[in-house]
Amino acid sequence: MPKPIIINRIIKKYNKKIKVDGDKSLSIRFAILASQAIGKSKADNLLKSEDVESTINCLKKLGVKIRWDKKNNFCLITGNGLNSYVYKDNLTLNGNNSGTCVRLLTSLLINSSKKIKIIGDKSLSKRDMKRIIDPLTEFGATFYPKNKYTLPLYIKGSNYLTPINYLELKGSSQCKSAVMLAALSVPGETKLICKPSRNHTELLFKYLKIPIKIKKFNNFEIIKVKGKQNFKAFNYNIPSDISSSAFFIVLTLLSQDSKLIIENVGVNKSRSGIIQILNKMGAKINLKNKKNYKGEMVADIHVRSAKSLNSINCPSKLNTSAIDEFLIIFLAAAKAKGVSYFKNLEELNKKESRRLDWGSKILSMMGVKNKLIKNHGIKIWGQPNLKLNNRYEIKNYLKDHRVMAMSTIAALTLGGEWKIHNPESIRTSFPSFFKILKKDLGSKINL
Repeated sequence: MPKPIIINRIIKKYNKKIKVDGDKSLSIRFAILASQAIGKSKADNLLKSEDVESTINCLKKLGVKIRWDKKNNFCLITGNGLNSYVYKDNLTLNGNNSGTCVRLLTSLLINSSKKIKIIGDKSLSKRDMKRIIDPLTEFGATFYPKNKYTLPLYIKGSNYLTPINYLELKGSSQCKSAVMLAALSVPGETKLICKPSRNHTELLFKYLKIPIKIKKFNNFEIIKVKGKQNFKAFNYNIPSDISSSAFFIVLTLLSQDSKLIIENVGVNKSRSGIIQILNKMGAKINLKNKKNYKGEMVADIHVRSAKSLNSINCPSKLNTSAIDEFLIIFLAAAKAKGVSYFKNLEELNKKESRRLDWGSKILSMMGVKNKLIKNHGIKIWGQPNLKLNNRYEIKNYLKDHRVMAMSTIAALTLGGEWKIHNPESIRTSFPSFFKILKKDLGSKINL
């Protein structure tokens, strides 16, 4: 049983340049698409996390040849084209904690001739799978048991798949991507009408010359995907993860007299809402050395300590582009001048843990006044001079890596003595988190 970490000293000032781990969303999408390409695909800087490991292990069980050289930081995946998975009877695929792995990979099994069992850990087994079961059933797949919408589940495919028209109103990139990936196996054209969300899958489809048409309107998009079109293997250098970078951005903002450069980070507009939100609050976060890499924008992030932060009435249009960063944004709001208001965040309580509730709980624990607005929002009364002196304990949070990391940043910037259980949870998305904090930035953490 891993020991909890103890933090009882704030971080000292620093002026550093760091690199964070590869982007999780792109790492998983690379692996899944490479498994369906024709030929040998190569990724450099594939994220060495448990969620990506789960995806790789599932693909190997589906007969995909994979060589992952972690020492030299590259991964080779040999694909044999669409619908080329080969697997045994009574197959079980374990997504562990990764909703992205399960939702995206299940979509490529809608023509399976055998029942396949899909399982996950305690946290993933609580998460809603109806949002992919409904469209995949419409394509022609069958799920068992009937009317059950959480893992474990069985899927059996069909030889008689038909394209669908799909309406996605949650702003979920996982659901949108699942339908797009399923459409690859289906003759004809699948049409999606959806709220904007992160668009890594669309950009990869375009780069791979998979037939896709996209029309953008103010509040929705229309996406059309033509199925049964094979595509060639490809090489991809995974940029650093903006969601992982977010913790160090806020660490620097809330620390004294500090500067930080985070190199080669993916700053896709559908993912980098945290930068817009924090800059609206008075931060001065700059993007330098911007470049377009195979459709994805990449840049170095420059950030320095904020003398003060202002409250924000956060525009809901930024929610989907910052959905994984709101816990750490709430921490910034706790130090801002005035009352901040965040709304329409229902999706936060459908993540690895009930993140909206956990954000409120941690703020209350720190003595920061806040109020949950039904199940969709939160008001935070900021305290610009907030300093902590008490003891705080974080546990029983379903090993949600973002709850753990938010608590760590709070401890390093606000003080007090913190005991944070299950620090190993960070391995699902950001294995080098503590190494960067200790070795690169000089923080004192008792691991």
